[in-house]
Amino acid sequence: MALLNVLEFPDPRLRTVAEPVKDVDDSVRKIVDDMFETMYDAPGIGLAATQVNIHRQIIVIDVSEEQNEPLVFINPEIHADDEELYSYDEGCLSVPGFYESVERPAHITVKALNRDGEAFEIQPEGLLAVCIQHEIDHLKGKLFVDYVSPMKRNRIRKKLEKQHRARA
Repeated sequence: MALLNVLEFPDPRLRTVAEPVKDVDDSVRKIVDDMFETMYDAPGIGLAATQVNIHRQIIVIDVSEEQNEPLVFINPEIHADDEELYSYDEGCLSVPGFYESVERPAHITVKALNRDGEAFEIQPEGLLAVCIQHEIDHLKGKLFVDYVSPMKRNRIRKKLEKQHRARA
């Protein structure tokens, strides 16, 4: 396994729309393993392949306290089951140090493939539902800062650019 480099906002590669995975093979499973290692090391609870500059529809998530309930979503499809919205303060490994309240559908159904290429469907709630929606946004080239005002998004972008310059 290997730690992958997490892209940070405003890197334009984060806006790339991910391609579907054609075959779930050993190379895809290696990406999944590397993504889990990267997510746990960060530490985070979710990671989309787009965030590590792999533009394929792969998401890894583990919202458990003990980090022992890993979930893999390959080629995920999401459906909002009703119009009720849930507000949650979201953070992101690609937007480090910032948290903003985002409203998302409270009840969803997700269909995907697991790490073995087997189809499954779940109806998650709470943090898991929020995390799945957040990560699926990454696969579409969207970030949680896109849900905040342009002024706030610009302020976050400028702060992160300043941090990037300081590290360079």
